[in-house]
Amino acid sequence: MDDVAIARAIHVLAVVLWIGGVGMVTTVVLPAAVRRGSTAARLAFFDAIERRFAWQARVSVLLAGASGLYMVARLDLWSSFLSADYWWLDAMVAVWSIFALMLFIAEPLFLERWLRARALRAPGPTFALIRGLHWLLLILSLVTVFGAVAGSHGVSFFD
Repeated sequence: MDDVAIARAIHVLAVVLWIGGVGMVTTVVLPAAVRRGSTAARLAFFDAIERRFAWQARVSVLLAGASGLYMVARLDLWSSFLSADYWWLDAMVAVWSIFALMLFIAEPLFLERWLRARALRAPGPTFALIRGLHWLLLILSLVTVFGAVAGSHGVSFFD
């Protein structure tokens, strides 16, 4: 059995679940939440869905990180991080780090409470901030996925 092929399959599956979920939250859930009547209804709707997705995202981020690290170590790809042709490796680590920090540190420690309190004081601007940040993260993620797939199949962006 090819351990790298298995690691790659786990990596791709984890990324599909994770970034696909971010896409769903960004393009479907947040717009639906904003259309709810009261701030309390918006928060309840968003919380109900986000809480369920948070566990999927946490598991997916852990699997993507572990499988990615395994492949880099197993294939000795460390020097690739220093090459502009492999910019997408650095982008993958950066995007992964942002999500890992958000999911495992910022949200549980302070961000969730801060956003809830802010939404109760200023619901419109708070939901606009949440939507804007989700769009930014989704776009960064999709650019990274595009670069990784194209780059790992031989496309050079710097020729």
